[in-house]
Amino acid sequence: MADRGQMSIGMNILGLGGHQAAWRVGEVSATAYLDVEYYTNIARISERGTLDAIFLADGPALQENVGANPAGRLEPTILLTAIAVATTHIGVIATCSTTYNDPFNLARRLASLDHVSKGRAAWNIVTNAGDLAAQNFGLTGAPLHVDRYGRADEFLEVATALWDSWEDDAILADARAGRFADPTRVHPIDHDGAQFKVRGPLNLPRSPQGRPVLFQAGSSEGGKTVGARWADAIFTTQTTLEDGRAFYDEMKGRARRFGRNPAALKIMPGLSTVIGSTEAEAQRRCDELDGYLGEDGLLAQIAQRIGLSPDELDPDAELPWHRIGPVESFERGSHGFLEAQLNLARREGLTVRQLSRRIRSGHRLIVGTPEQVADTLEEWFLAGAADGFNIMPDMFPSGAEIFVDHVVPELRRRGVFRHEYRGATLRDHLGLDRPVSRFAEPQLEAVS
Repeated sequence: MADRGQMSIGMNILGLGGHQAAWRVGEVSATAYLDVEYYTNIARISERGTLDAIFLADGPALQENVGANPAGRLEPTILLTAIAVATTHIGVIATCSTTYNDPFNLARRLASLDHVSKGRAAWNIVTNAGDLAAQNFGLTGAPLHVDRYGRADEFLEVATALWDSWEDDAILADARAGRFADPTRVHPIDHDGAQFKVRGPLNLPRSPQGRPVLFQAGSSEGGKTVGARWADAIFTTQTTLEDGRAFYDEMKGRARRFGRNPAALKIMPGLSTVIGSTEAEAQRRCDELDGYLGEDGLLAQIAQRIGLSPDELDPDAELPWHRIGPVESFERGSHGFLEAQLNLARREGLTVRQLSRRIRSGHRLIVGTPEQVADTLEEWFLAGAADGFNIMPDMFPSGAEIFVDHVVPELRRRGVFRHEYRGATLRDHLGLDRPVSRFAEPQLEAVS
């Protein structure tokens, strides 16, 4: 097998942990998710382990059951700005919607984050499928899937043009001559499209990375098209090695058809972890968390992701396949989460009860020792199913500490993860080139 180099790893900070009941264990206050120091601590732990980035999920609606779980989230670009100031190397990834934002304002916020972090910012591109978010923006329901991704594609055309609108050498800073910038190197974008009309340029010079790193989370047809065209990295949901390799190969091929170097598109599946010094300890930790939810709570998670009510599910039978339509027709949630869950259940003939213990937060779950977690990461990486991973520990901060202090050293010993940062920006960590401004390319060609 060809040398695969080293994997990338992100830490996904999902509230107080990847398990819905993490808050009930009491590692931290139930309201810690509203405290910037809580996130800064996890970011510093992750940075100690030389992880690539921390990742914040988000959505513009109150999705959680506020009566039973800590609900609401701090706005990610504001929170990550504070975290960036408190850290030195780790990347900061903000989830922001193309459906409920404006390209100019969001491009400015993300470029500002890249400046403040000195080149460590990234945007996780989502379109938001749920009706609750739509109802906060004057709509009765979410736009259709095809419309959301059509808007996302044009949104990215505008945002990337705005980030390119100042050339790298536009600032002269010649105080003696009184020339701050060369106006010929600051460009209106004059975008006039189906969704947006934006003159530009951005009211902010080009950021340290040229533009923030672009992550994309979505495995539907529309999501895969947007990801293959625009993304630097894709967060994905596959739960079996076979599905992981198939998705990896598909997305590399799609990137190639857009004229891109497939190596410039990183594939990073999610992995939920419950880790103990022994398998039995890990299982006890998992059982304690599951016990807070009970059977009804675990089954409700499965029902929600497949768009059925819990009373339609028999815990000791397989999924009611006759009630589940094509993934493409699912408008109530994530196509990627649905497909991953259905494929796992179908491949292994799992009952609903068994399935509820095999998947967390829509992602593959491993309950085991640090060595077993390292085994599965290494296997997927060397098999060509992933370039890296987005880790979702069961609860914080202990889940992050265990991963950094016990899994990371094992991965280093095997030669598949770094011992130290070798660059300053998130692009450096991921091994991605800094993009050239589209407005500078004709000049560069003329020189050549």
